[in-house]
Amino acid sequence: MISETDRLLHESDARSEKKIKEVSTLLDRLGSRLGESDARSEKKIKEVSILLDRLGSRLGEFVEGMVAPACKTLFAQWGIPVHKVSRRVEADLPGGRHMEIDLFVVNTDAVSLVEIKSKLTVDDVREHMAHMGEFKEFFPEYADKRAFGAVAAMVIEENVSRFAISQGLFVIEQAGDTLRMANDEDFVPKAW
Repeated sequence: MISETDRLLHESDARSEKKIKEVSTLLDRLGSRLGESDARSEKKIKEVSILLDRLGSRLGEFVEGMVAPACKTLFAQWGIPVHKVSRRVEADLPGGRHMEIDLFVVNTDAVSLVEIKSKLTVDDVREHMAHMGEFKEFFPEYADKRAFGAVAAMVIEENVSRFAISQGLFVIEQAGDTLRMANDEDFVPKAW
């Protein structure tokens, strides 16, 4: 009887071991498929991210295309005649330092640096203020000119607009199908 019990236990152990190997193999296959699925998902996420970056860039180009021609009129209303508007002006300094100006507005005695966003944030305003402080270091050929800052966007929340104006920046906003300066007539722009 003991030998029969031993035999049955041995058979049961063998069947259990076989089942454990089958389950283990199945789990390995499932894990492998999940890993492949994760890799495919990660690849899709990267592709969507690239497409969103391109869309954001295109949207920025669209806004630049709207703001650039309006600059002559908008700045002239503030007594700043415009002789030239350039898009995407860049400069580099040693140490890997880089500055890009979305729209660079020039006349004989003043320049305006216009930062353009699809939606303007307070952080965007702060970053533009930092660029304004570094402008003449990056562009010493304009050291003798007054430099003014401006921000423009398709979407500007009221608190962001007030913040930018309080920092001495011109704020160019959409008003229906045209653009206008959000600054009131008492506004005094900060000159760098």
